[in-house]
Amino acid sequence: MSKIASLETMLVHLPTRREHKWTGLTEPIGRYVLVRLRDDAGNEGWGEAPALKDWGGEFGRYFGESPAIARLVIEQYLAPSIRGLEVGNIAELHQRMDRVIKGYPYAKAAVDFAAYDLAGRRFGVPVHTLLGGQSRKRVAVTHSIGLIEIDQAVREVAQVAAEGIRTIKIKVGVDPKRDIEMVRRVREAVGPSVELCVDANEGYETAGLAIRTIREMEAYGLKYAEQPVMGIERLAEVARAIDTPVMADESAWNAHDVIQIIERRAAEIVSIYTTKPGGLYRAMEVAAVARAAGILCNVNGSVETGVGNLANIHLASAAPAATLSCVVPLSTRAEDLAGRVGGIYYKDDLIRTSMRIVDGAIEVPEGPGMGINVDMDKINQYLVRD
Repeated sequence: MSKIASLETMLVHLPTRREHKWTGLTEPIGRYVLVRLRDDAGNEGWGEAPALKDWGGEFGRYFGESPAIARLVIEQYLAPSIRGLEVGNIAELHQRMDRVIKGYPYAKAAVDFAAYDLAGRRFGVPVHTLLGGQSRKRVAVTHSIGLIEIDQAVREVAQVAAEGIRTIKIKVGVDPKRDIEMVRRVREAVGPSVELCVDANEGYETAGLAIRTIREMEAYGLKYAEQPVMGIERLAEVARAIDTPVMADESAWNAHDVIQIIERRAAEIVSIYTTKPGGLYRAMEVAAVARAAGILCNVNGSVETGVGNLANIHLASAAPAATLSCVVPLSTRAEDLAGRVGGIYYKDDLIRTSMRIVDGAIEVPEGPGMGINVDMDKINQYLVRD
């Protein structure tokens, strides 16, 4: 059995297609940490920490990780703790990481992704097989509209709908009048066949304000309202008062959080991340708890490069509870963009082959590991040399 021999980190910065912001975000997306894991047989696996200092749990329950913090934690604590571990022993990998340092789920997720990729390549199977097998071969994509001007959003959603994506998420939570007008205009632009959802990123200060605002939005048809307020208790108050299903995101980091959401009846939907619980291994725990309670799920990304987004796709493929369209990028190389907008956040990517989309859904890669190799030329092009 091969063993983990080395771990290397790199900092990359992809150029964005346009600014993508949400309530509370103060730094640009796309400047993330990559992890390359090697075993003593020469195999390698890749992971990513799409760490943002502004992205943390409610009331300080969890906290943001900058790329510099994630890199330090990986190099100083996580890498030494897993050296010599048998490839494929993911449970022991997490036990070792948790023993050496508490918290830092984004740093741990990057190592987890690389370990799954390495194991899949070592054993010749896709990561979704290591997660328990495929529940779906395609992952439907939800396109996210950030905090941009209404006229710009209207132009973008019209093109996104024409490209075949059937679900659009609108970032709100700034000003109720603006938010309601945005939803109205987007609905007019895409017609009745495209599903719309809104995400306030905890932006409404009170449950009452969220309830009044969402009730007005409901006239334009909403699939769900994502995290309108901060706090599971407030989330439950909103969920009781509106007809639209409420999705928990910032309130739902790990399986224990989901248990509390279920107990409070705070949401009908939970957004699963590969990163917030600390990697694919823990994300499958979140999915299992949600499924047992009849909670619907999607997979929500942190606007990763293709390296981290492959983990999203394999999770969405394997988790039975992830039945909803997923807010993940369509990771695409510059050579293949051809003016496409739907699911595109960056002007280029780091994977050797662009993801393939059919009828608004990404086809799950079937090769060993994550299924698509990294492109070292692209990584070197976007490497931040500090």
